[in-house]
Amino acid sequence: MSEQRSAANAQRTSVELFAGGGGLAMAVERAGFRPLLFNEFAKRACETLAANVATPLDEGQPLRIPGPGERPPLVVGDVRKLDFDYLQGNVDVLAGGPPCQPFSLGGIGRGDEDDRNGFPHMFRAIREMRPKAVICENVRGLLRPSFRPYFEYIERELALPFQVRAEGSDWRDHDMALRRMLAKCNLPDDERYDVEHFDVNAADYGVPQIRHRVILVAFRRDLGVDLKRFRRLVAPRFSDNSLYEDMADGSYWARHPEVPRKVRERVMARQPAQTTLQSSSERLPPWRTLRDAIKGIDGQPPLPRIRPEHLDRRERNLGGFTDHIGWPDARIYPGHTPNELDRPAKTVKAGVHGVPGGESVVLLDDGTHRYMTVRETARVMTFPDDWRLEGPRSEKMRQLGNAVPVLLGQAFAEAVAIALAEAESTG
Repeated sequence: MSEQRSAANAQRTSVELFAGGGGLAMAVERAGFRPLLFNEFAKRACETLAANVATPLDEGQPLRIPGPGERPPLVVGDVRKLDFDYLQGNVDVLAGGPPCQPFSLGGIGRGDEDDRNGFPHMFRAIREMRPKAVICENVRGLLRPSFRPYFEYIERELALPFQVRAEGSDWRDHDMALRRMLAKCNLPDDERYDVEHFDVNAADYGVPQIRHRVILVAFRRDLGVDLKRFRRLVAPRFSDNSLYEDMADGSYWARHPEVPRKVRERVMARQPAQTTLQSSSERLPPWRTLRDAIKGIDGQPPLPRIRPEHLDRRERNLGGFTDHIGWPDARIYPGHTPNELDRPAKTVKAGVHGVPGGESVVLLDDGTHRYMTVRETARVMTFPDDWRLEGPRSEKMRQLGNAVPVLLGQAFAEAVAIALAEAESTG
């Protein structure tokens, strides 16, 4: 990301907590925000951040605001030990994906009681930094009926982050207190945030993957951000219907002339019987598929083919791409069906030991199947090919599964930048 830094984006700043392997960090910086601080706990994710974008601090080393062109510091370890007061008034956007295991279908579902719940630490950071805007990404599990009351409590906490929950108190009691305060509306606007949440599918933002997430965005109320305008800015940008239209009229297959006829026929037999024809003025670009990702999107070159003799865990210089390594013994079984090339990939998951079973397997045109390579998975997450992932294969896959797809995060970060600029120009 260093080549993207310039005097122009030095005007806006960001802080990233729970930074993971760097997906949201890349997205926010691409939107023009200069990073001032990263924090992450996981060892391998920290190594990835250090390899690409940040400078790890030694324990006890004092924190300071880096100047334009400097690498931002990376604080490795527990966010609870961080003091953010030195950043007050200097942060435009606080971003992060608080640990999602407490709310994930793949986790144990303890929610607020789980020590891994990162939201309380985001709220403390807001109190100490007073950022203009906040972006949080999390699993869709927060919207499940069993968690919905707690999710609505999170929204109220984000709206009133300076109203601290009493030590040892139940979240429900704090929620009642927040409801009363919101009803009175007598708090200063610079201590209140206007909060919006978005139930999104990453495929609607150009990511070649079906990935349902919830994104929370908050703007400090004294800025006067136009929320209706912001909602328009983050509307879906790609369409499944457009993909079906392109397949029906042959334009998708013209982009992929190498696909055998029998494969095209099989894919077309599964498409909806009818699609809603869209006018050129309302038509969105088509969803991107796994085949698109492997062939290259947004100017990427095609990835070399992984041949049967490559499935031996050996690093080869296949076109100069790193992490494009074949892995043996791929399995598919009921409940773990493979990815299909002519659909967006299935959700990339972190898993307990990387990505298990059919979740990272791809069905090939000849009817065989194999594990997706780390580089293919990174493309599905819209990571650039030159982004280095550190650790063994399982840890690289874990980082990708926990990450925010870059294009999804970028769509929201760019909208935040526009909303802030417009509010400041009219304020």
